[in-house]
Amino acid sequence: MPKKCRHLLQTSDLSLDEIKLLLEKASVYANDFNAVSLETKEKMHNKIIVALFFENSTRTVSSFEIASLRLGAKIVKLNMQTSSASKGETLTDTFKNIHAMQPDAIITRHAFSSAPFKLAEFSQCPLINAGSGTSAHPTQALLDLLTLYQHFGGLENLKGKKIAFIGDVKNSRVANSNIKLLQRLGLEIMLCAPSSMLPTTPLKTTHNIEEAIGFADILMSLRTQTERHNTPIFASLKDYGNAYCITQQRLEAHAKNKEIIILHPGPVHRDIDIESAVLEDKRSKVLEQVKNGVAMRMAVLEFLLLD
Repeated sequence: MPKKCRHLLQTSDLSLDEIKLLLEKASVYANDFNAVSLETKEKMHNKIIVALFFENSTRTVSSFEIASLRLGAKIVKLNMQTSSASKGETLTDTFKNIHAMQPDAIITRHAFSSAPFKLAEFSQCPLINAGSGTSAHPTQALLDLLTLYQHFGGLENLKGKKIAFIGDVKNSRVANSNIKLLQRLGLEIMLCAPSSMLPTTPLKTTHNIEEAIGFADILMSLRTQTERHNTPIFASLKDYGNAYCITQQRLEAHAKNKEIIILHPGPVHRDIDIESAVLEDKRSKVLEQVKNGVAMRMAVLEFLLLD
């Protein structure tokens, strides 16, 4: 294995030129997942990728698996509930043992924000952060950017667009990664949530979803991270939804005369985060995000393993 390698722990690991290259490559794959060159497939054929997820995942782990297979690589997914981690083995020891088997890349997810940075200190293969605590989820931010890139017709058309993040912003690694990335690209940002779900920030904030809808060209709804709350914030999710659900009625009242699109990183709480009718609306790009997740992760794996 090479002594030096690239990791993707946060979006700031990538230059703007590298982000543009990833968007261009991912766009090709989003149009045709089979557009992998014979040369790339030959180079990826003997690559072994390990997915080391210490937190639950549906979309991200499946997306990375499909991306790896479409490129021609092999992927090993470890079930951490049945691994030695459940017997008391430390994160570092688990990682070092897997690393000693010399995989070509490791994809990791962990509840601690510092975990991937600690592991990267001694990793001699590319390490991809697939979600760390409340701090970072870089490939999610990149696939969300790809969705915006496609819809608005390029990066040059994103500058000055307005995006509102609605929901549990404080505990969302998706929001954190997206905000940092989109600020670099010149988007205007508003955060909409109850006080207990808002971080300390110089960004525009509101507790009123109607104000956020009126402000935005893009709405990013976020799941309530109840597993990260010490005490309940609302009496029920229904009460939360009454205040912060994106509904047809709210869109009709506050976004009737403008183009607006709706994103969500998943899993969506139907009729809590987004009304079911809105999810089926053409303005919803949620399933496009899922498709773009495979395309962007194909581009990321190719970039880190071959370029």
